[in-house]
Amino acid sequence: MSNRFNFTLNAVDGRARTGVIQMQRGEIRTPAFMPVGTAATVKAMKPEAVRALGADIILGNTYHLMLRPGAERVARLGGLHKFMNWDRPILTDSGGYQVMSLSDLNKLTEKGVEFRSHIDGSKHMLTPERSMEIQRLLGSDIIMAFDECPRSDRPRDEIAASMEMSMRWAKRSREGFDSGEEHAERAALFGIQQGSLDEELRAISADKLIDIGFDGYAVGGLAVGEGQEAMFAVLDYAPEQLPKDRPRYLMGVGKPDDLVGAVERGIDMFDCVLPTRSGRNGQAFTWNGPLNMRNARHAEDTGPLDEKCGCPTCSKYSRAYIHHLIKSGEILGAMLVTEHNLAFYQSLMAAMRDAISNGTFAEFARGFRRDYLKK
Repeated sequence: MSNRFNFTLNAVDGRARTGVIQMQRGEIRTPAFMPVGTAATVKAMKPEAVRALGADIILGNTYHLMLRPGAERVARLGGLHKFMNWDRPILTDSGGYQVMSLSDLNKLTEKGVEFRSHIDGSKHMLTPERSMEIQRLLGSDIIMAFDECPRSDRPRDEIAASMEMSMRWAKRSREGFDSGEEHAERAALFGIQQGSLDEELRAISADKLIDIGFDGYAVGGLAVGEGQEAMFAVLDYAPEQLPKDRPRYLMGVGKPDDLVGAVERGIDMFDCVLPTRSGRNGQAFTWNGPLNMRNARHAEDTGPLDEKCGCPTCSKYSRAYIHHLIKSGEILGAMLVTEHNLAFYQSLMAAMRDAISNGTFAEFARGFRRDYLKK
């Protein structure tokens, strides 16, 4: 590790860890939740408001930005940070997952994936080398290796073959990243462990990634429909297969109770569209469980979304007003619930960091489940 990327573990409580990632654009406190800025925006939020709620890093989507407005255009306009007015770290995914999930018209080969745009039907070829180039053009701080994310219900031999190809793509991603010497001196590269729900395949994947060498390691191939019990069963062993001195990133997760359970099992970083997507659909997350703000029981409730929350939404607006906005289809309703949800997620991460530092994480997790899950 170097000045461009340094990970320090400050405390460990059981398997839960808290630390700091230091990068040139600032510190990332872990466990960290990254709001998703798919198309160079965290939906319904200004970047400065996202930062004010406690986010140290956000995620950008390589696939979507490649198609619109285009990586080369973003580069000409000064890079993604300037383009969207976010001066702190940005992680970009590799684009592999979206290619597989958003298009039925793709051709997967050893070279990469040929696909048709879901926007205009135009043809594109995405390879490990092109993914690295796009993420460099965007100016990403943490770049993800290009991989394929297979469904967990595929036969084991198909999952094994997919994992092996992803590991070959990981090596090509490493080589492509290193060829961009100037950007490589500032950015970091994460590898992605695959293997679905199979412990042996995940061990093989981890060993191959460690041999290649990455700044951090992601646990990929989860949160794709397998359910929490199966996901936690994988997390009982997968993080321990990865280096202890590097960040461990669980991609695409998740619900608040998913986050607590994953931190409990040694995960350091998360991203998910849930707090923003739920906000647009009128679902608010609170320390006492989720609320459906369309429900009539909120129509005359003058209290805040969450008595324990000090975010701008909870400080100034009532459940009754937010219920009215959501039922009326007003944009402000989506904005206010999204703001609260992102604040809640950042407060949850901060509470977990404090509990780990204080050696009280097990107690915190029990209390969280009691109040949030009512069990």
